[in-house]
Parts: sequence; C-alpha cells; structure tokens
Amino acid sequence: MNPPQSPLYPPKPPLTPPEITETITSILTSNNNQTPDIHSLLTPLIPHLTPPIILSILSSKALASRPTTLISFFKFTQSNLSPSLSPTQTLPSLLTLLSSLFSHNKFSDARSLLLNFIATDHRHDLHRSLLNPPRSLPRPSKALLDTALGAYVQSGRPNLALSIFKRMKRLRYRLNLITFNNLLNSFVRFQSSRSVLCCREIFNDAAKLGVQVNTSTFNILINVYCLENRFKDAMEVLNQMSEFDCVPDNVTYNTILDALCKKGRLVEVRDLLSDMKNKGLLPNKNTYNILVCGYCKLGWLKEAAQVIELMTQNNLSPNTWTYNMLISGLCNEGKIEEAFRLRDEMENLKLMPDVVTYNTLINGCFEWKGSAEAFKLLDEMSEKGVQRNEVTHNIVIKWYCKEGKMDEASDTIRKMEASGICPSCVTYNTLISGYCKAEKLGEALKLMSEMGGKGLKMDIVTFNTVLHALCGERKLDEAYQLLTSATKQGYIADAVSYGTLIVGYFKDDKVDRAMKLWDEMKEKDIIPSVITYNCIIGGLCKSGKMEEAITKLNELLENGLVPDETTYNTLIHGYCWEGNVEKAFQFHNKMVENSFKPDVFTCNILLRGLCREGMLEKALKLFNTWVSKGKSIDAVTYNTLITALCKEGRLEDACDLVSEMEAKKLGPDQYTYNAILGALTDTGKIKEAEELMSKVFETGKMTNQSLKMDTGQNVEAGETPSELDSASVAYSEQINELCTEGKYKDAMRIFGQATDKGISLNKSAYIRLMNGLVKRKISKPKAG
Repeated sequence: MNPPQSPLYPPKPPLTPPEITETITSILTSNNNQTPDIHSLLTPLIPHLTPPIILSILSSKALASRPTTLISFFKFTQSNLSPSLSPTQTLPSLLTLLSSLFSHNKFSDARSLLLNFIATDHRHDLHRSLLNPPRSLPRPSKALLDTALGAYVQSGRPNLALSIFKRMKRLRYRLNLITFNNLLNSFVRFQSSRSVLCCREIFNDAAKLGVQVNTSTFNILINVYCLENRFKDAMEVLNQMSEFDCVPDNVTYNTILDALCKKGRLVEVRDLLSDMKNKGLLPNKNTYNILVCGYCKLGWLKEAAQVIELMTQNNLSPNTWTYNMLISGLCNEGKIEEAFRLRDEMENLKLMPDVVTYNTLINGCFEWKGSAEAFKLLDEMSEKGVQRNEVTHNIVIKWYCKEGKMDEASDTIRKMEASGICPSCVTYNTLISGYCKAEKLGEALKLMSEMGGKGLKMDIVTFNTVLHALCGERKLDEAYQLLTSATKQGYIADAVSYGTLIVGYFKDDKVDRAMKLWDEMKEKDIIPSVITYNCIIGGLCKSGKMEEAITKLNELLENGLVPDETTYNTLIHGYCWEGNVEKAFQFHNKMVENSFKPDVFTCNILLRGLCREGMLEKALKLFNTWVSKGKSIDAVTYNTLITALCKEGRLEDACDLVSEMEAKKLGPDQYTYNAILGALTDTGKIKEAEELMSKVFETGKMTNQSLKMDTGQNVEAGETPSELDSASVAYSEQINELCTEGKYKDAMRIFGQATDKGISLNKSAYIRLMNGLVKRKISKPKAG
C-alpha cells in the first residue's frame, strides 16, 4: 500500500514545475520543528531544481514573512547546484531574496550574501544589473544600491563601488553615512594615482546630495592628502571643517602631525601643535608617540627624550611602541649600548620587548656592532618565545646581501618559507637589489620572474631598483622612458624615482637634463624629501654651481624641511671643491649655530679642502682641535694628513701619524702605504721604499695587487672574457633585438634557453629584460 501524500513526504517523480514549487513551499512553511532535517527532504528534489523554480519559491507570498527560511533555502541551492548554476542564472534569485531581506531590515544578511556572490561574479553581472537593470529584473532600490556599494568596498573593489555611487547620485539617492565613509576610506586603503581626485569628487557629490558628513569623514579626507604629502590641501580641509559644523579631534591633528614628522617638517609640526592646544585639545599618547618618532628619525634624540619626560609629567605612561621608537633612533645613530640599556629599562617597567624591539636591535647590531651580536639576539628571541616575523628574516637577508653572501641570503628565504612565512615584495626587492649590486643580473632577472609566478605584484621599490640598474649602466634614455611610463605600467613614481634619475644625469654631466627633470617632478606635485634635495644639491655642487645649490637649500628650508648632515656636508664639500675653503668654514660655522652637528665626514671634508689649498698648518690645527674635543676620527682623517705631509716632504711627521694611527687600530692601509711609498720614491729614497714594501708584505697587511700600478688593461665592468664568448654574444644580441621589438615573452624564452645551457649574457641583455619585466609584468613561462 502506497504511503499517504504529505508535504513532508514529496510525491515521486515525474513532477511538474508547479508541483515541485508547491511541495518545496510546503516543506519550508512547515512549523513542525520535530520533523527530520528539512535539507534531507529537499535533497530528492535537487535534480528538478531550475533557476525559474528557485525564483518562484523565493517570490512565494507564503514565504514572504520567513526571511531566515528563504536564506537557508537559497544557500541550500547554492551548495548543491554550484557550479552548474552560473552567477548570471543565480542573479535574479539573489535580487529577489535581497528585496525580501531589506523589507525585514536584514541588512547584515544581505551584505553577507552580496559578498559571497561578488567573490564568484568574475564577469561583474551584478554590477552591470545595478547600473543598467534589464527589463526582466526589478529596478534596484536605494537599500540594494547602498548595501551593494558597501559590499564592493569590503571586497576591495573601490572603483566598482564608485560607479554605483555615481548611479545613486543620478537617482538622487542619499548615501548612508557609514557606507559613504567606508567608500572614502577604500581609496585610502587601496591607494592609486587617482585616490585624491576620487575622494574630493565623492565628498563634493555627497555634500550636494545632503549627506551629513562628520569628523570621521574629514579625517579620512585629510589622511588621503597626507599620504600624498599634500599638506597645504590637508590644512585647507582642516579649516573647512567648521563650515560643516564638524570639530577636529585628536585623530585629525595626529594624522597631519604624523605625516609632517615623517617628512621632517618640524616647523609646521610646532605650529600645528600650538593650533591644537588653542582649540582646547590636549595631546594624547598617540600625539606624543608621533613626536618621538619624528624626532628620532631626524636623529634629535635629546628632543625625543624630552617628549617622553613631558609625556610622563602629563600622566601618560610610555608604552612599548614609544620605547621601540627611541631604541630605533639610538640604533640609527650607532648608539647600540644605550639602546640595550633602554631595552633593560623596558623590562624593569614590566614592558616586555616584542618582535619590533628585537628586529630594531638586530638591525642595529648588523649595522654597527657586528654579526655575532645580531645572531646572539636571534637565539635570544627563540629562548624568550618571541616569534620571528617577515621583517626579522628580511633584516638577515639584507645583511647577507650587503656582505655579498647571496647564497646565504637565498638559504634564508628557504628557511623563511619552511617556518610558514611567505616572502613578500620587500624580501624579493632586497634580493633583487643584492644581486644587482653583486652584478649577478641573471639571478636578479630570475627573481623578478619568480615574483610574477607567485602572484606578487612588482611595486615601486622593484621599479626603482630597475631604474637604479639602468642609471648604473648609463642607459639614461631608457631610464627616462621607464619613468615617464610609470603610471601606464601601474606604478606611482615617487621622489626616489626622480632622485635616482637626477643623480644619473648629474653623474653623466647632463646638468640641464637633471634640472629639467626636477621641474617635471615639481609640476607633477611630487614633493621632494630631504634625500631628494640632497641629490639635486650634490649634483649642483659637483657641477660647480654653488649659488644654485644654496638656492635649493633655501627652498628646502622654505618648504619646512630640516636639512640633515648630508645636506650640510655636501655644501661644505662643494665650497672646498671649488677652492673656496674660507667660505666653507663660514658656512660650517653658520650651520653649527643652527643646530648642525658636525661629524667625522665634515672634519675630513674640511681637512681635505685645506690640504688641497696648501694650508697644511691650518689642517693640522683643525685636526688637533677635533681630537682634543674627543670627537671621532677615522682612517680617512689620518690618510688625508699623511698624504699632505708626504707631499711636503715631511716624512718624519707622516710616520708619527702612522704610529698614532696604528695605536688607535685605524690602520695603516694601502692608501697610507702608497702615500709614503710615493713620497720616498719622489725624494729618491728608493732603498727605503723597497724596505717598506718588503716589511708590508711580510706583515701580510697588503698584497702585491694593491701596490701595483695600473697596467692599462680594462675589461668592461663585471664581465670577464669567458662571459663574452661567441655564444654569449649571440644570445645577448638576439635578446636585445627581441626587446627592441617589444617581444619580451620571446626574449624570456631565449633567456631560459641560455640559462639551461649555462651561458652568461652581457649586462645590457639582463638590463633590457629586467626593464621589459617591469613594463610588461610577465613571468617566465613554466615548463609543460
């Protein structure tokens, strides 16, 4: 006997579409919570589910008051019919379900469904239907457009979200404030060359639509200007807040203060702090930390320590971040022992050093103290349970690259991956730069290719690395072409990009081209940093254009930037180079009055200037004054004076300095010996010269090579004859020809063949390929 027909026991197929719809609706509307799992009742009907049937069930009036049931049924169809149902087929059902959810204020569920759909909607069917709805679909409601816009923002697709906003603007729909702020912020999170323009346009349109903006809105807008160093615009937005009845808060001021500190514009920082206090806002912990960070980056450690004291006086305890910044400042100045003492002070205050503390100290030890101490700290991290992160590994890789130990650097990457940390663009950029410096351009090229294979987008650092390689090879026209096409290639050229090529032009004595490029940079509103100014000032000094160099210094000061030691030393060197030592000292004295702290480089520049102009006695007097004040000197200091004394025939005085140099463990080195040997030879004391040479060789301090005269042989830098055999030349020419024609994929194929055969290419071929990879972002074709 057949069982009775019941909504809970579906009739046996074949079924008509209306019967399927009725049966499923009955199952879904059943109030019997003790029935078997509803999904198990629906499972036999899966073969009969089609997009029209799903749509009719989701549209059923009987289910209109059951949004949770509708969601459950929709998810059931997605999990059981995917991938047979495409996004295009699913879209009508989704939009119908969303309409029901909005009527029940189920906005969170609606956004969740939209996010899941967007992730699989590679053809952007939803986006098209929202902008230009077909007649078969209902017109998008304000709630749908607002929620979809938020979902696109959350999915990291700000440009798609922007076009929905424009659709809402045309329909005169006012955007929800939270959604609006999220849209603005998406252009900060996913920064591009159009971020500022888009944010300004969105803000103006929203104001016209009557969106009631708040302080958070202005903070986001200020942040986007600060990220592009457009401080004047940021201040204008700050002043505009009162027009919208918005009051700046600590976040507003801290955002601008942080950006100004990062650029070293401390004059404007002081003015802004004053304005902040006048508005009745007290600096908070973040404000003080920003100031500590700014002072430390400029090397103003005394001022940074004073900020921490002020912080404590205002009952704000320094945190780990505060100490980490001060430790970083000390490490940057080479004051490693003080940095370690500060680390101990942290522990006494129950502030445990974190991975940032260790990374800073490890990097400082590599830079100033020695690798043994750095590796000891790495072991200490493990003992104390502080997990190494990507930065830790990158610091070690950077040190290996600096030491030319590229095999060890590559091994570190393998260890990094073995510990579950994926190498990032920073890791690859460090290695690429290391291989370029080691003149292993083939390995650098392979890594660029590998980046693409791992889905890592080459960033502006990779771009600048290749730009630097092109300039190093004096391929300045290609470098300029790459720079001007940066935006088309998806990069945002920065001050480093322009500074690199400016230096390249100066080195090639193309002063006019360098100055023209500087003007181009300014026209594009790229704000030069102190480092960029140092590039242009250095180039002008070497070209003998001191007046123009001073003009650039004044421009730097007018822009609120603080010159560093490199700026001052460059200008002092410029005056000495043109023989104007008196003016060099006048400038030095004036700068000391303005808080400039002369270092050993300053001393060496002035000594060399005096010696070049025959003012040896003044040079010795300066040296003795410098030493009496306990200031540091190095081998260059001694060699400068020893060479000058030898030229004057004062061998006995020169030898006294050599003894002093040796006692201080600063040498002597090959330059010292060459200076004395030259002086002995010039005065006809050949026997003494030979005795000195024998003594040097016996002590093992020098090889024959370091004392030999140049034979006149000149092999192109980095390329041995074996590298320039017929096969190498043939492959290199073929690759260069393909690159010229823009056939980079074919060029990469030839590169692969050459690599497989163990054939080295010449530098120009490697550079052309790297240039092509940056332009085209292609990766080496995989075998098979």
